[in-house]
Amino acid sequence: MDGGRGDRVPLVDLREVDETQVSVVGGKAAHLGALSRIDGVRVPAGFCVTTAAFRRIMTQVPSIDDLLDRLSRLSPDDREAIRTLSAEIRRSVEETPIPGDLGAAITGALARFGEQAAYTVRSSATAEDTPTASFAGQQDTYLNVVGPEAILRHVSRCWASLFTERAVIYRLRNGIDHRTVQMAVVVQRMVFPDAAGILFTADPVTGNRKVATVDASFGLGEALVSGLVNPDVFTVRDGEVVTGTVAAKQRAVAAVPGGGTREVAIEAQRREQPALTQEQVVRLVRLGRRIEAHFGLPQDIEWCLVDDDFQIVQSRPITTLFPVPAADDQENHVYLSVGHQQMMTDAMRPLGLSMWQLTAMAPMREAGGRLFVDATRLLASPASRAGFLKMAGRDDPLMKDALETVLDRRDFVPTLPDDGGPGRPTTGGAPTSIETDPAIVTELIERSEASIAALRRDIATVTGTALFDFLLTAFQEHRRVLGDPLSMQAIMAGMEATWWLNDRLQEWLGEKNAADTLTLSAPGNITSEMGLALLDVADVIRPHPEVVAFLRGVEDDGFLDELPKVAGGDEARAAIETYLDRYGMRCVGEIDITRPRWSERPSTLVPVLLDNVKLFEPGAARQRFEQGRQQAQRKAQEVVTRLRALPDGEQKADETARMIDRVRTFIGYREYPKYDIISRYFIYKRALLAEAERLVRAGVLTGTEDVYYLTFEEFHEVVRSHRVDDKLIRRRRDAFRSYQALTPPRVLTSDGEMITGAYRRDDVPAGALVGVPVSAGTVEGRARVILDMAQADLEAGDILVTAHTDPSWTPLFVGIAGLVTEVGGSMTHGAVIAREYGLPAVVSVLDATRLIRDGQRIRVHGSDGYVEILP
Repeated sequence: MDGGRGDRVPLVDLREVDETQVSVVGGKAAHLGALSRIDGVRVPAGFCVTTAAFRRIMTQVPSIDDLLDRLSRLSPDDREAIRTLSAEIRRSVEETPIPGDLGAAITGALARFGEQAAYTVRSSATAEDTPTASFAGQQDTYLNVVGPEAILRHVSRCWASLFTERAVIYRLRNGIDHRTVQMAVVVQRMVFPDAAGILFTADPVTGNRKVATVDASFGLGEALVSGLVNPDVFTVRDGEVVTGTVAAKQRAVAAVPGGGTREVAIEAQRREQPALTQEQVVRLVRLGRRIEAHFGLPQDIEWCLVDDDFQIVQSRPITTLFPVPAADDQENHVYLSVGHQQMMTDAMRPLGLSMWQLTAMAPMREAGGRLFVDATRLLASPASRAGFLKMAGRDDPLMKDALETVLDRRDFVPTLPDDGGPGRPTTGGAPTSIETDPAIVTELIERSEASIAALRRDIATVTGTALFDFLLTAFQEHRRVLGDPLSMQAIMAGMEATWWLNDRLQEWLGEKNAADTLTLSAPGNITSEMGLALLDVADVIRPHPEVVAFLRGVEDDGFLDELPKVAGGDEARAAIETYLDRYGMRCVGEIDITRPRWSERPSTLVPVLLDNVKLFEPGAARQRFEQGRQQAQRKAQEVVTRLRALPDGEQKADETARMIDRVRTFIGYREYPKYDIISRYFIYKRALLAEAERLVRAGVLTGTEDVYYLTFEEFHEVVRSHRVDDKLIRRRRDAFRSYQALTPPRVLTSDGEMITGAYRRDDVPAGALVGVPVSAGTVEGRARVILDMAQADLEAGDILVTAHTDPSWTPLFVGIAGLVTEVGGSMTHGAVIAREYGLPAVVSVLDATRLIRDGQRIRVHGSDGYVEILP
């Protein structure tokens, strides 16, 4: 057998293969070859029919180019068309004869390994078993294949299995070109095990890297993989079996003499015996740790036990685990998700991650395309721990519960002496020492606007490497404004006044969440003003039927240039552009600088504009704001009057009146710092994209968005050197695509354990979905499950159900009757705006977008924090 490694070699021995040859032998064979080189790891002998043979076969398949073109145009949801076309491709591949010389090479290899021995014939695609995509179960494996003729037939079947329906859908959903994936085939000596199963070197459910799990059953592992039996399950930590469940194993899969497999009954006396001893389980996990260390990632390992000896028949990365932030030590760490605090849990591209890190007020670590804050020291100090947990509980009970789960283990977070140092969070106790003076807010906004104007002016003439030096200085000003002590006091004054009102009025009057009504139409909230301002734009458009008809047909972002061609178009364009001048720096996921802004993609706003035209009468913005203001005023008078009737009522009423004045003075400013940040981000972005365009014109980059996959520092180096690593950009694109499929946890430990937290409540109806009450009231209506703001199509009375809302979702809020989100807390943007608009809202409802179907009727209990799904 030719052991060469070129891409023209049809066959190669598995012992001559390693991870560098995925393009030649596919992911599975590359891993098997690498496994065979690890000391102490036994892998069944065999060979690989390389991708060179597959390419040769594909050139002989009739009309294959046309078939693949048709396949690539299908939607992953068009199951019937995929089923039909993929079956046609498979049939064509299987019916294509294997050329004589290739067939002779395969049968010659079989003669060296044992022509009449039993073999497994297994697919090995070039895109499978990679760190970002396992492709588990996407192609075919055949067990106990005997004889050259059968081997050749099953090799063809493996080639064809690249086009199974499930494999095609997987590629379509993951944006993988069918032509870029090729198929090699592994032919290995068959193992006839006493027991077989799967070893995960990390817990696949919790993500804990220090816990390994072993599933085991008698006979071939196919019984376990196919779900025929419930396996024995063992959990191992620190070299000891910590839990073990022995199942009643009724059936097994066994090899049939002459080829194939069949189900067999297990003898009654063996059914409840463990498939492995505890010593064997520990030995297997020790072997798995050796394999994991070699590949550098937690592994999903298929194993066989033959005469008390383990043989490994497959190992691949566990791609569903959320990555762990890198640490500089071996100590335990507790990480909190930044995305859950910022209402944007989507994956971010490298430039977005590094820009947020460079401009944030606290150090942040990256993992899985998300950012995390290390909270270990805050939790380790008893004094800071108490305040931190109190703050977390006010905003997100699930995060607090998750943190308490970690602390309950006692040995994970060490208790450190209180250092009394800076950085402790405010606990929400007595209000901060700041006067209730609207002039403070005015001064803060004027400072912000002056700083942003200076940034816009000074950056205009800076290019090249000087731009990056300029930006590093600008980031210092960014953080200075963000951390302005007066600004922080104003924010906390509004939040603490809210908490004070809710706590005291519930205690004194039995009023739940009274501040929700008292903060309606609070002045100076830039985010709520943004939603109302789009109603004013709708007022301009509504009188012009031709403009409305034109907007209904908008398909791209050049529509503003075409708008003046229709009657009323000049006026409509002026209104939209004025809106974009003020708010065009915003977008969904706006903390990621790489996301397209409304000014860059104005078509995003068109569906919301059309909803506003349809659902509202002229002057709705002013009317809604005034109604909210009057409602808050009436509520304030009512509360104060009721308090005066209580013992010590005059003092309580006076104190409450002062707090109402305080909350209405400061709560609107809560939204302004985010507006400041995003305004700066848009200025940074325009300057950086101008640099990227220069690099494209110079031939350094293929496209401007290539820079999104570089960190700020790497982008700086490309500008300096005029050289870029194209492979790095491709790897980063692939990694980002894989990260998009991951769900980040609220709390993540350095062991990799993902901790969700739970609601400890018994005051909700059976079957209700529990969350955090953030805006009072009860509303019933049609659920609109919307994950993309651009796809919004609302009717009056609809309730918005979505994963998370940042300020960019506010224009939708004016047209809905209630709000349900999967992420959020009492002081996050969606909650603040829901209260200002008077929308009943429940946030932090786990899996809301999955458990609530679009179009279902639901009832939102915004005061009590739960959602009922109605019949």
